[in-house]
Amino acid sequence: MNEIAVSQPMAAAQSPAVASKKPRKPASTLQWYTLLAAMMVLGWLIRDYNFINPEQGTGYWLGIMGGSMMLVLLLYPLRKRIRLLHALGPTKYWFRLHMIFGLLGPLLILYHCNFQLGSFNSKVALYCMLLVAGSGIIGRHFYARIHRGLYGRKTSLKELQQELAASVEKSHGLASLMPGLVTELDEVARDMQGCQVTQSLGVGRSLRWTYTHLFMRLHLLLIARRELRAAAAESDIIARDYKRIRRTASKYIRDFTNLTGRVAQFSFYERLFALWHVFHLPIFFMMVLSALVHVLAVHMY
Repeated sequence: MNEIAVSQPMAAAQSPAVASKKPRKPASTLQWYTLLAAMMVLGWLIRDYNFINPEQGTGYWLGIMGGSMMLVLLLYPLRKRIRLLHALGPTKYWFRLHMIFGLLGPLLILYHCNFQLGSFNSKVALYCMLLVAGSGIIGRHFYARIHRGLYGRKTSLKELQQELAASVEKSHGLASLMPGLVTELDEVARDMQGCQVTQSLGVGRSLRWTYTHLFMRLHLLLIARRELRAAAAESDIIARDYKRIRRTASKYIRDFTNLTGRVAQFSFYERLFALWHVFHLPIFFMMVLSALVHVLAVHMY
């Protein structure tokens, strides 16, 4: 029986030939944020040397480019809402451009002003821009929690619950090998299936799962290791493939707990994203208005 149970973990493992052909991963979000932070630190350190004059030359054009990028941010919400603009490419590319310009634009503006404060209208425009950029980073986190990845369509709690049920169903093939683990997975899944997209799913429960799913993962890993060691002591086949099966089980548990976390937190992040829009949009239009006032004041006076 254990020989049959071990076949699934063995099939899940990739051969060395297949693994060697994995595509190169793109730069992570953390790497891009680190690069952005490094550029900001560099600009701050050289600000006293006055290499850049905001009124002429490179400094002036940095302001033009940064301001233009911030205005282009308007195209993304227009692309989503105006049907005539749907022919201008998929929404995910517009969203990607929206995020890039939302970070690069403020960076250019900071270099434009040489990381120094100017007149009152320029201060208002700068503060609004920094608020927009900061809230955009926070909104990106909320967005990814309720969508299929960063550029995918919006998901639903029902879809996530169906994925969780399918994941638990796959684990039943390990029942003879790790029965205690499968029992724990079934209990967690039943609890998650009780969540509904209603206001009754409170913040407390969502936050509880935010911080406790890591402890749940550790608990499941310990159960899997204990039962796998017991099975390896009784079967030479399992003993020979112990490390491979353990890696497969660990990856499954990690994916399972990530999915349960998304199910438990979905309604919480959905409401946070709606509230985020209430804050983000007004300060964005305030930024546009104050930037226009700043440009007019500079060229008129």
